Amino acid sequence: MSEETEGTFVVTHAEADSAVLKDVDAGQVHTLGENPGVEAGDVLDATLAPEPPLEVTWQVVAVETRRRITVERSEEPPTQQERDIAAAQSVGELTREERAGKGEIHVITVPEDDTDEAVADVLADEGTLARAARMPAVNRVEIRFEPGVVSVRYLP
Repeated sequence: MSEETEGTFVVTHAEADSAVLKDVDAGQVHTLGENPGVEAGDVLDATLAPEPPLEVTWQVVAVETRRRITVERSEEPPTQQERDIAAAQSVGELTREERAGKGEIHVITVPEDDTDEAVADVLADEGTLARAARMPAVNRVEIRFEPGVVSVRYLP
């Protein structure tokens, strides 16, 4: 029999009778044989075990914490600090800064004509949600932008 696995998991897909969880550290995907009441976008610090007898699907054995992380496009422009960071780096570069409170800010400098596409990519990227899930205090990801600058704010 396979061993239990503990970790932080993002629910990437959920239906009434099943769900798919992704381990945010290892990247391993676990299909649940039944949905224990989770929704896509939920983050679980949990223990999973293979479902007998075939052990091809998983079950949630225990949930330590459960939270919901939202990823949203903001109408607010980047802050002056974020603009300054972008001005000091080349197109295509990314800078990570700790926030004054909890969380992080990622500033990406992009070609001005590609700003909308870059924002759409960040919104659609499972990695955005997985990064937020690895930060225990983060419950919200806010994407601010203006031509040439994309700011990804991981917020409590």
